[in-house]
Amino acid sequence: MEAYLEKVINDTRAKNAHEKEFLQAVEEVLTTIAPAVKRHPEYKEMALLERLVEPERIIMFRVPWIDDKGQIQVNKGYRVQYNGALGPYKGGLRFHPSVNLSIIKFLGFEQIFKNALTGLPIGGGKGGSDFDPKGKSDNEIMKFCQSFMLELQRHIGHNLDVPAGDIGVGGREIGYMFGQYRRIRNQYEAGVLTGKGLDYWGSLARKEATGYGLIYFMREMLKANNLDMKDKTVIISGSGNVAIYACEKAYQYGAKVVAMSDSNGCIYDENGIDLALIKEIKEIKRGRIKEYADVKTNAKYYENKEGMEPAIWSIKADIALPCATQNDINLNSAKKLVENGVIAIGEGANMPTTIEAIKYFLDNKILLAPAKAANAGGVATSALEMSQNSMRLSWTFEEVDQKLDNIMVNIFKSCEETSKFYDLGTNYVAAANLAGFRRVAKAMRAQGVI
Repeated sequence: MEAYLEKVINDTRAKNAHEKEFLQAVEEVLTTIAPAVKRHPEYKEMALLERLVEPERIIMFRVPWIDDKGQIQVNKGYRVQYNGALGPYKGGLRFHPSVNLSIIKFLGFEQIFKNALTGLPIGGGKGGSDFDPKGKSDNEIMKFCQSFMLELQRHIGHNLDVPAGDIGVGGREIGYMFGQYRRIRNQYEAGVLTGKGLDYWGSLARKEATGYGLIYFMREMLKANNLDMKDKTVIISGSGNVAIYACEKAYQYGAKVVAMSDSNGCIYDENGIDLALIKEIKEIKRGRIKEYADVKTNAKYYENKEGMEPAIWSIKADIALPCATQNDINLNSAKKLVENGVIAIGEGANMPTTIEAIKYFLDNKILLAPAKAANAGGVATSALEMSQNSMRLSWTFEEVDQKLDNIMVNIFKSCEETSKFYDLGTNYVAAANLAGFRRVAKAMRAQGVI
């Protein structure tokens, strides 16, 4: 490794010693961009990497709200405006009890390169809260969202920072926050949030975008290696938006999805997952995935065991799509997948594979579609929503989907060209990092030391 890179990594570890997810994200990127840094000694002179790993701004605030019992609750709120060299900060809001500063910083850091890969004018940011929407009434969620936006509205705007949804933040939560923003600001700034409802300037295909985009990228990666999805068996961790619409699009390409999961366990259906039933359980009833096996008696439910790897990664499949959360696949899970004959991994979640597992997949010649590239469809379509808001018009589902497909094709082309330029073979992880980094670095260099 370049001495400069090693110094930046060590200094970042020293300054952020307790932020393990953030340090993992930094190490994963910086250990792969050495070829670009070697070609540009001026990066060291400009302290470019030191500035890159340090957020431009971190906003932390308390979020007090009153529950249905009249009791006062207090949560933590975050917004990290990480890097605005390419455009307004852009990235989702995550409401989940696991949220802390390390999680938000890792997500914001990843977002810089993901957004750069789209080719669209958006910088990197992320935010959220340790609030848990599960088990809360609509009224409690509304009260929390309104309190959260009371502070967040000071720091966002369509030319400054445009949040979207993420885990725990769907159309309902975006709607409550947008209403509060409009109420406080006394203006209809449609482009301040994305993921909005279709009745108030949201975009068609936004809900499907991350899952569809993942499969579009997988299609291109497989095609480049003389493979396709037809007749392949697929397992997908998660059962939220990304997982559901990755499943839907995988079926359209002739694959058979045999397993999906949630935080409690997974269901296995050798006949192929009934997606309509999954949608009913998850999108309408907001239930648990084990309910699938209550309806489909031929399906099997495997419960996750505490301290063990998720059960889903023990199921035999050709393609695995981790679409749940970070570090979903560790080294042990990676070994099980390889032993069971997996040929490709597509990361639908953010950083779902540990560094050790990534290395194991690459060492065993498994095709790996990295999250920065493969799950960029969601933020890309959010940027398309911003464009529609600015022009005060709406595109059809087919128009948005076609633009999304083109963006994902171009992202893969960028990764493939970068791989060839640096002689990386099929290491699309390094290729995606390098392609995204090069675009951000050029913009930072052009704009001076800020």
